[in-house]
Amino acid sequence: MRRLRACLGAAAAVGIAAAGTTALVAGSASGATTALSNRWYAAAPYLMPLDNDPPDAGAIMDATGLKAFQLAFVLAPNGGGCSPTWGGMAPVSSDTAVQSVISTIRAKGGDVSVSIGGYGGTKLGQACPDAASTAAAYQQVITKYGLHAIDFDLEEPEYENTAAIKNEIGAAKILQQDNPGLYVSVTTAGTADGTGWFGKQMLLEAKSQGFTPNNFSIMPFDGGFNGAASQTSALTNFNQILQSTFGWDQATAYAHEGFSGMNGRSDTGEIFGQSDFQTVLDYATSHNMDRFTFWSLNRDRQCSPPDNGGRTSGTCSSVTQNSWDFAKYSVKFAGATPPSTTPTPTPTPTPPGTGCKPAWSSSAVYTQGNEVSYGKHNWKAKWWTQNEVPGAAQWGPWEDEGSC
Repeated sequence: MRRLRACLGAAAAVGIAAAGTTALVAGSASGATTALSNRWYAAAPYLMPLDNDPPDAGAIMDATGLKAFQLAFVLAPNGGGCSPTWGGMAPVSSDTAVQSVISTIRAKGGDVSVSIGGYGGTKLGQACPDAASTAAAYQQVITKYGLHAIDFDLEEPEYENTAAIKNEIGAAKILQQDNPGLYVSVTTAGTADGTGWFGKQMLLEAKSQGFTPNNFSIMPFDGGFNGAASQTSALTNFNQILQSTFGWDQATAYAHEGFSGMNGRSDTGEIFGQSDFQTVLDYATSHNMDRFTFWSLNRDRQCSPPDNGGRTSGTCSSVTQNSWDFAKYSVKFAGATPPSTTPTPTPTPTPPGTGCKPAWSSSAVYTQGNEVSYGKHNWKAKWWTQNEVPGAAQWGPWEDEGSC
């Protein structure tokens, strides 16, 4: 299971808490005092606030009515250690950039959840020695930002690591107990059968620890999916897995189930357009599912050209759309009505006057931050690289900066 993540820079609830607020109050420089309804956290799309050309969250709120954002991703430090960072590089303890984004969202009446994990990077469950220390690291994030919601995105490679998953699930249970009212989602890989062997082992670990989050969400993409019908089939199969694992009836299983999609072109070339999102949204609401989210708002805008030359991007969807079209499905799931006016499609911006950078050379050595041009696009190196064609590998060393 893969998502375009940093590598381009996927209390126990018995029913759906669609109304009311939780009682969690946390002191924070970001100003959180009261929570939104859980339904908004369940609808929050993913946003990378520091990578992949972050869009203006306030502008998205104004255009769509969206109130909640799922900020990604908190990881262990790239250099090792059991302390939270943004993307493995920016320590949470000294952060001001993400805090500024959160403050802007809250000043407009919104809120955030923070997602920990994701595809790639070292997770705290891998780096910390046990569940207690893992929870302590995540508690720093909750306290720093005054969080009312948190997401455990458990996928490759750590969900293949039994010790790491034990730490993550154990930490989630501790945080749930220590922060009354905290909304907790667990996101994992999706397959045509619902989820794979490692996903099922994760569910069994949760059962063995007596941990029940608000929902377990699957990501039905990057696994040979073909439109909404294949996704709703996977959700039906996952519901049966939840029933058999936890002994729930069908309704209870749906009340603890979530969908986490990918808008536009997926990493493996699957296409999920607006009609697919509407179909899955109808399925989710008609079955009283707990969560409907997607990866990502950074991608919720049109590329230039719209199909992006048949490539997947971390900064646009590679399908024809108006800006923030996909965010409106999250607004609908939250029970709100998006504004009726639709803005003109806005391609991923290229600063005025920006020309092509020096042409990429197969013999040159590039280090983090170096910029080149290739295929009428500018690219920025994410790490040391040589003779790796920009755009050839979807999780490779080059970040697409747009057409030039």
